[in-house]
Amino acid sequence: MQGRISLPTLCHFLLPWAFTIFHRALGSQAPNPGPHYLLPPIHEVIHSRRGATTTLPCVLGAPPPSYKVRWSKVEPGELRETPILITNGPHARGYGPLGGRARMRRGHRLDASLVIAGVRLEDEGRYRCELINGIEDESLALTLRLEGVVFPYQPSRGRYQFNYYEAKQACEEQDGRLATYAQLYQAWTEGLDWCNAGWLLEGSVRYPVLTARAPCGGRGRPGIRSYGPRDRKRDRYDAFCFTSALSGHVFFVPGRLTLSEAHAACRRRGAVVAKVGHLYAAWKFSGLDQCDGGWLADGSVRFPITTPRPRCGGLPDPGVRSFGFPRPQQAAYGTYCYSE
Repeated sequence: MQGRISLPTLCHFLLPWAFTIFHRALGSQAPNPGPHYLLPPIHEVIHSRRGATTTLPCVLGAPPPSYKVRWSKVEPGELRETPILITNGPHARGYGPLGGRARMRRGHRLDASLVIAGVRLEDEGRYRCELINGIEDESLALTLRLEGVVFPYQPSRGRYQFNYYEAKQACEEQDGRLATYAQLYQAWTEGLDWCNAGWLLEGSVRYPVLTARAPCGGRGRPGIRSYGPRDRKRDRYDAFCFTSALSGHVFFVPGRLTLSEAHAACRRRGAVVAKVGHLYAAWKFSGLDQCDGGWLADGSVRFPITTPRPRCGGLPDPGVRSFGFPRPQQAAYGTYCYSE
């Protein structure tokens, strides 16, 4: 009968539509064309150390007729990007404190990679390489990750004395910076077990537990325990600091010294009393192992152990042991000095 569609014809039109709906329900998507000009990086995480020169790769598969390259750093915990460098033809202009240490590599005509000299602790983070041509702007993201060590820190007054800003300053005074969650997690996988909560760079408060126990959040599963975001001005906790490799070296001066005598002993050797971050970095990267307590610049007494043994702190794992904060006038310890 005229005006009616036969069953085969109806199937011809409806089956492709039905299969499309079915594949979408399964999560099948149309192929992503990907960047038109920028080549995707082989490695999205670049590893480096403090003081090194590192390269963040960004390479074009083909150049558009005209374009600029803009490098920026994505600030953690802040919904903003900080410009580092912008090209204009063969010229490039740097911005901010990082711009003075950054340059384009320009290994070939398609090379838009960024070279950072003298890598600092604050350089760790996420970076964006953006190709700007006014029509189809493209970008790719890379993460710069520093090899380092996380250490818990509290002042001589005892635990839970820092608000966020004081914790940030305390870490910087000890040759470090507040650790990120990723850094704390890495330290936990390497053996960090600490029962006091501390500030992290993102503004959260957490602590790592390897051996679950009643005083440390109960007998649940091991992991990173979280207090969640806290008031940065009012709430008070310890700090988790992060530091990386040293440009100088740490050495021990034996004796029975007061804190002021320790400073004098280091000065006579062309050095200064080491900071807490210095000692942790020397333990981590140089294998410093010394079974003698020594003064540090903050007035604490500590010693680094790489090979645990019964008469050196008595703990089964490597680490930096602490005697706390003795009276500065107590003449009972040597000192750890730091020299560039």
